[in-house]
Amino acid sequence: MTQIFDESGNIIPVTILKVGPCIITQVKTTLNDGYNAIQVGYGNVAPKSLTQPQLGHLQKSNIQPLKYLKEFRVNDPADFSVGQVLNVESFVAGQLINVTGKSIGKGFSGLQKRHNFARGPMTHGSKNHRAPGSIGMGTSPGRVLPGKKMAGQLGNKITNVKKLKIVQVNNDENILVVKGAVPGKPGNLLSIVPSK
Repeated sequence: MTQIFDESGNIIPVTILKVGPCIITQVKTTLNDGYNAIQVGYGNVAPKSLTQPQLGHLQKSNIQPLKYLKEFRVNDPADFSVGQVLNVESFVAGQLINVTGKSIGKGFSGLQKRHNFARGPMTHGSKNHRAPGSIGMGTSPGRVLPGKKMAGQLGNKITNVKKLKIVQVNNDENILVVKGAVPGKPGNLLSIVPSK
């Protein structure tokens, strides 16, 4: 993240995203596939790094080998065609977008960090500082109920940040400047869709 100044001199916290260009590799329709969607590919790679089925799928549409493929549902697939390039020209400044990606993994974390539990007293002879405490009732039901908040893996899962505002669009460099933070570390792969 970084910060920029607007016309009034206010500081805006922003994230700079490199967007595309992405290529439409397949158009799915209700008639053929049961639903309307487009498959988008990104990231040129050498043919040797893909499997034969992956290469065959792309060669069928005469498209170069791509590292990432992802589907997006659309209302009208007739607006898209195989081989069409999607880039930042699809967005305008002031538009709201949803950004999805894998969040930063924080390892096996305790309850205070993971679920914001309060800790026990640190003084007066207390030996309960960061312990979980009771995890359920007694003989009845005689088990821990599903969904109980406990220590465990924190982060490293798909998260969605909604309604981020686009501050600037740079068509020459394919760069999107978005107000606020997005999931994951620098270099993380993100999917961007317009907010509903």
